[in-house]
Amino acid sequence: MPPQLRLNAVAFVSPQNHPILIRTLAQPRQDELKYHYIAHTSLDVIDERIAAAAAAKSTECYLNLLYTMEDVAVYGYVTPLRVKIIIALALTDTVVRDVDVITIFRALHTAYRLSVANPFLKLSTPLENVNDHAVSLSAGGTKWKAFRRRVDDIGRALGAPVTGAAANVY
Repeated sequence: MPPQLRLNAVAFVSPQNHPILIRTLAQPRQDELKYHYIAHTSLDVIDERIAAAAAAKSTECYLNLLYTMEDVAVYGYVTPLRVKIIIALALTDTVVRDVDVITIFRALHTAYRLSVANPFLKLSTPLENVNDHAVSLSAGGTKWKAFRRRVDDIGRALGAPVTGAAANVY
């Protein structure tokens, strides 16, 4: 991965549009609200792209560049189980190649998949909420340290100044 890419924030959103995890990796800390806004406004664009892909019978997970805002470029990805992954990359003068962004999304998807596949972390999930991954994941909980650590490691690999106090909202 080129060192020019810098991951500022990552959001995982359930198929029902409930936040699973919004992790702010950028400094300064006062930008956390901005990345929540970005994650929530991205959902409309993602829904449009998913509808267009369904009409075209596309099975592509990568939704390309969603939009740019101020100093970030926002990209989207939807897993086969309809979990949405949103990343905010710092805007730079370098060219961002789709293959690099897809690699980031695949790493994040793998981190999520490994966490959800752990059968010991779902024991207290009510059966009526099985379709909502936000309930089963509850990534803000203390049991999900490994998931947050994997996300932080991906951010660190992309030059994000991740510390122990990275924003963990959900």
